[in-house]
Amino acid sequence: MKETIDKILAQAGTIILGKDLEIRMMLTCLLAKGHLLIEDIPGVGKTTLAQTLAKILGLSYHRIQFTSDILPADIIGTSILDKEKQEFRFHPGPLFDQMILADELNRATPRTQSALLEAMEERQVSVDGVTHELPNPFFVIATQNQRYHVGTFPLPESQLDRFLMRISLGYPDYQSERKLLVGESRLDMIKRLVPVIPPGSLLEIQSQVPKVHVSEAVLDYVQSIMAGSRSGSHHYLGLSPRAGISLVRAAQAWAVTEGRDMVIPEDIQAVSAYVLEHRLDPEGSKVKHKGSPASEQLIKTVPLNL
Repeated sequence: MKETIDKILAQAGTIILGKDLEIRMMLTCLLAKGHLLIEDIPGVGKTTLAQTLAKILGLSYHRIQFTSDILPADIIGTSILDKEKQEFRFHPGPLFDQMILADELNRATPRTQSALLEAMEERQVSVDGVTHELPNPFFVIATQNQRYHVGTFPLPESQLDRFLMRISLGYPDYQSERKLLVGESRLDMIKRLVPVIPPGSLLEIQSQVPKVHVSEAVLDYVQSIMAGSRSGSHHYLGLSPRAGISLVRAAQAWAVTEGRDMVIPEDIQAVSAYVLEHRLDPEGSKVKHKGSPASEQLIKTVPLNL
C-alpha cells in the first residue's frame, strides 16, 4: 500500500512542483473520506492540483464555477417531465461525479452553499421525495476567496466544520517557479496522465484507514488538545467532538501514507494545523503555510505525556 501511495504522490509531484506536503495533505483528506477547503489567491494551481489527482486516481471529475446566481438545482440536478411516458425523470447535475471542484464556493449564496454542504455530509441528495446516492468515492475540493474579496458570502462556522481539512498552496519557491515559467503547459501534461492504480484500489485503501490502531495514550493526547481549546479565552471557538473525530481520522490516514498501521503523536501533530485551524479561528483572514498561529499555540500548550 505504501508503494502505491508513493507512486501517486510522485506522479502528482511532476505536475505540481514544490508542493509535496500540500499534495500529501490532499491525498490524506481523500483517504480519510473527508472534504477539502483551499483558501488562496487565484493562479497558484488549485484547479491543476484537483485535475491532476483525479486523473492519476482514475476518478470522474467536474469543476463547478460558483457565482451569486447559481441555484441548488444547477449543481444537484432536477426532475424534468418525460412527455412520452408522462412522468418526471431525474437528470443528475454535475455533483454526481466522483471528484468535484467547487470553485469560489463563497461567491454562491448561503442557500446554494448549504445545498452542497448537505450533500457532502449525507453523500446523497433528495429531489421530489426521492433519494439519490452520490458516487463512491466522493470527494469535494472547495476553493474559497479570501474574506476581504468583494462579492463573497463567508461560510459560517457550522459549514466550515464540514470540511475535514483546510490548506493553502501559496506561491511556489524560486526553482519551482522557474521550471513553471520555461516548462510545458501543465494542462498538456495532465492530458497525458494515466491512472496509476486500478479501479477499486482507492476504495480498498480508504477501507484500511479506520483500521489503523489508535492507542489509549494517543486518544488521551487528542482529548487534552480538545480540552485545551475550550479553556480560557485563547481561542475564538473550542473544538467540538466532531473536530476530535476529524483529527483522529486524518491522523489515521496520514499514518497510512507513512506506511504504518498505528497512529503516533507525530501523526496528530502533522495534520493538526490543517484540521483544526479553520475550526479554532474561522474569522482568520489568511491561512498560513505549514501551520497556523491558533493551532500551533494550542499544540505547544498541551503536554505530551506518553
